[in-house]
Amino acid sequence: MLSDKTLPSDNSDSNLPGRIEDSNLGYYEVPVKPKTRTLGIAAVAFVLVSAGFFSYYFINQDQIDSEILGNTLPLTAEQKMVIQYGVGGFGSDHAHAAIAVFVDGVQLNFGLPDFQLKSKYIHFENHNPYLIHKHAVNVPLDMLFSSIGMEITHECIGLGYLSSELLCADSEKSIAFLINGKYYTEISSYEIKHNDRILVSFGDLKEIPEQLQYLESLEIYDVPERNKLVPGKDFLV
Repeated sequence: MLSDKTLPSDNSDSNLPGRIEDSNLGYYEVPVKPKTRTLGIAAVAFVLVSAGFFSYYFINQDQIDSEILGNTLPLTAEQKMVIQYGVGGFGSDHAHAAIAVFVDGVQLNFGLPDFQLKSKYIHFENHNPYLIHKHAVNVPLDMLFSSIGMEITHECIGLGYLSSELLCADSEKSIAFLINGKYYTEISSYEIKHNDRILVSFGDLKEIPEQLQYLESLEIYDVPERNKLVPGKDFLV
């Protein structure tokens, strides 16, 4: 005789002993794995950081490239100063100025070979003992002094090739800088203009009027007229 108990349906195994944990109900739930969520957050963060980096690079591209260049290549002292002062391209300016440097009443002779053509941007040439030639914008006197081994500050003068002695102001001797008859506290960052007359005097300040008179007597040659037909070449005036 058949039992009154109802047999489980053949269409489901959920009611079978030991099968409840393996029933089909579990296959309809796909849990979100913590690892997947972490990777998604990391990807978004990477995109944001990358966007910020490239934005900063494009805004500061010139400065960054200059720093990279300065840190990877063996630059000369002049090349470093070109970057430091933002010197323009060769030929972007042309100016002449006269300079006289006196040490204890004796004028330095920049016509000597050790002082000639030491920088393409600013230099002495043709054995002239006083005439400065500048060939670019943003070129300070510091580049001229550095190129010939000199150091000139408001306290001391280093004579470079002439002497290893450093001459410094004290109670008996002074340093004075004059440009076009006007006193300056320092001139290393000064950029010459055509027809400037520059005096550097170390020693007795009483000698300055006579030194200025000599400086005014020096001839400053005209700047050659630019040749528009052949870039880089000048017509002599």
